Amino acid sequence: MEASAVVGFFQDKTILITGSTGFLGKLLVEKILRVQPCVKKLYLLVRAADDASAEQRILSQVLEKDLFNTLREKHGLAGFQRLVKEKIVPLAGDTGFRNFGLHGSRVDSLCEDIDVIVNGAGTTNFYERYDVALASNVLGAKYGCEFAKKCRNLKLLLHVSTDGTQGGLLLEKALEMGETLQQGYHLDIESELQLVEKAKDELIVAKHGSLDQSEKTAMKELGFKRASHFGWPNVYTFTKAMGEMLLEQHIEDLPVVIIRPTMVTSTYQDPFPGWIEGARTIDVMIVAYDKQSFPCFIGDLKDIMDVVPADMVVNVTLVAMVVHWNEKGRAIYHVSSSLRNPLAGYLFEDACLDYFSIHPRTLENGKPLENRRPYLFKRFSFFRAYLILMYKLPLEILHAVSL
Repeated sequence: MEASAVVGFFQDKTILITGSTGFLGKLLVEKILRVQPCVKKLYLLVRAADDASAEQRILSQVLEKDLFNTLREKHGLAGFQRLVKEKIVPLAGDTGFRNFGLHGSRVDSLCEDIDVIVNGAGTTNFYERYDVALASNVLGAKYGCEFAKKCRNLKLLLHVSTDGTQGGLLLEKALEMGETLQQGYHLDIESELQLVEKAKDELIVAKHGSLDQSEKTAMKELGFKRASHFGWPNVYTFTKAMGEMLLEQHIEDLPVVIIRPTMVTSTYQDPFPGWIEGARTIDVMIVAYDKQSFPCFIGDLKDIMDVVPADMVVNVTLVAMVVHWNEKGRAIYHVSSSLRNPLAGYLFEDACLDYFSIHPRTLENGKPLENRRPYLFKRFSFFRAYLILMYKLPLEILHAVSL
């Protein structure tokens, strides 16, 4: 499909975006405003007490970021501000509630205007509290679908999910209700929701109505435990899978597209190369390598890491909207790189070594930090033995001497 056809398609369209303060959400907003300033409206739903607070949050967490510098340069500061005021409408709400937490006439007005809903809100924290992850990633998918059904002129609901952390060839098929990664197990989402409420009630009784850090810790542990029980490595991929199950159960004849990106990293070229927010996925390893705080790791240099630049995910999202516009049923896209452009562990390690050898980290005394390759262990037993010998044993000796 020609780029001009995709760009022209969004003229006079009204789009509701949840998760616009997130990494991909910001990029999507910037891309639409940059390539199609004639879009009719972008409704940005964010958690806030009221619309004024929502506007302030969008300004500070989205529009004032360096990501929008290209737009500011293109239109000038005054022109950029006019564009934002004309096209962007802040909404104070929450995807964890029915109608996104909106009420009355605002819901009716939105349901008349909206052409597309991009449901990108959700927590991406691998070790999120179970109750928070369920509300955001599971109920958020269900309530997004319910809201979409009320929109009389809706042409597409696009849901941003993840492909999980499985290996091998993954087909673009829908998840069936109750399906798990652990053979012989059945997942009951309603039971999981009830389990969380029961656990929280028991904590309240145990703490005599006063909850502190113990609730946060208990909810995180429960999430990890339930995810592991059903075969998922973390609460993020687990709850995203449950969200897809509920979406599949409720879509009926809605036009739905599900986008499943792999590990999303910095931009490749759009609006400029290398934009990222925080240390994400493999970026944590790059930062650790730069600081030389990465002496050892467990893995195999032959393993493939599936990473995809964020701007490519946004491009797929826009093209998918056009291709499946007002098309009844559900389409699923995996946005990944490992089949055509695989990143093996040894390539990643060599790239880090080459780059930081040319651009070394400078210490406070002005001397460059020496780069060393980390030790890699294929077996966890070897990895654990190394940690004991190099770290635990010296600490125990120091502890004994201090006594």
